[in-house]
Amino acid sequence: MYAVPDQTGKLVVVTGANSGTGKEAARRLAVAGAHVVMAVRAVGKGEQARAEILAQHPDARLEVRHVDLANLASVREFAEGLQADRTPIDVLINNAGVMAPPTRMTTADGFELQFGSNYLGPFALTVRLLPLVLAAASPRVATMSSGLANYGRIRFDDLQWERRRYSPNFTYAQSKLADLMLTQHLAGIAAQRGWNLISTAAHPGFTRTNLQTAGASLGRDKPKRIPYNSLRMLPSQEVGLGTEPLLYAATSPDAVSGGYYGPGGRFGLVGPTITVRPPRRARDAATAARLWAESEHLTGVALSTEAGRP
Repeated sequence: MYAVPDQTGKLVVVTGANSGTGKEAARRLAVAGAHVVMAVRAVGKGEQARAEILAQHPDARLEVRHVDLANLASVREFAEGLQADRTPIDVLINNAGVMAPPTRMTTADGFELQFGSNYLGPFALTVRLLPLVLAAASPRVATMSSGLANYGRIRFDDLQWERRRYSPNFTYAQSKLADLMLTQHLAGIAAQRGWNLISTAAHPGFTRTNLQTAGASLGRDKPKRIPYNSLRMLPSQEVGLGTEPLLYAATSPDAVSGGYYGPGGRFGLVGPTITVRPPRRARDAATAARLWAESEHLTGVALSTEAGRP
């Protein structure tokens, strides 16, 4: 098991912290001494998750705040709330996401749901919070991607999947490739501007959480049951081990800016954390820069020429 280094005195923001890898990351970071902001869309579920962690770890410092990454106004409100506190953010963990809704759905701002929730929302949140992140002594941004990013493509002529036939899986893959490009480009910006920011990414392999079922059930009257029996040939792991690449990316002194971390076992789906080589498309600096510029245009959130001031 990966041992999270001492986080005493640090403020960590974790999106999607009410379940799965987000909840496990919040728990282990709080146990290590961090003050964790559990950023969640459903506050009631966030409070329940907080209570469950506190029942095991009464001294954990946890607070629940609302953010809906599928709504840019909510992202702005959440960021402004943290800015009003004026407390530096040591670690921002972009973990929340939605996976493979069966039909094309849109965010409050009209973006395709997966591209909007998994990428544009975290992009806007990251840029808005950069001033607070850069105010920390050793700041870090860790973003959750997916092994499916290997199959993703950034098609600038149809980022929202309005012209092509909607594909739940390929749309998800696009959003997770975009997350890797966000990580790589932010690392490049930090190097160019002389920031001591570390920008990292991780993927959980095949970790058993509600992500696979929650997305697939969107728009349905009844939750969809994923036939895990049909996936028996694939190795899978519990959430504790599946969260470790993200925790490593967020806290390890050995993690490097631009680094990508994931399971090192069978097929890259399970096992202890190792350094993973990002797919070739994620390492395309020109495409990443173009995607960043397009994201600024779509979200209306841009990085100014001044360090970290959106």
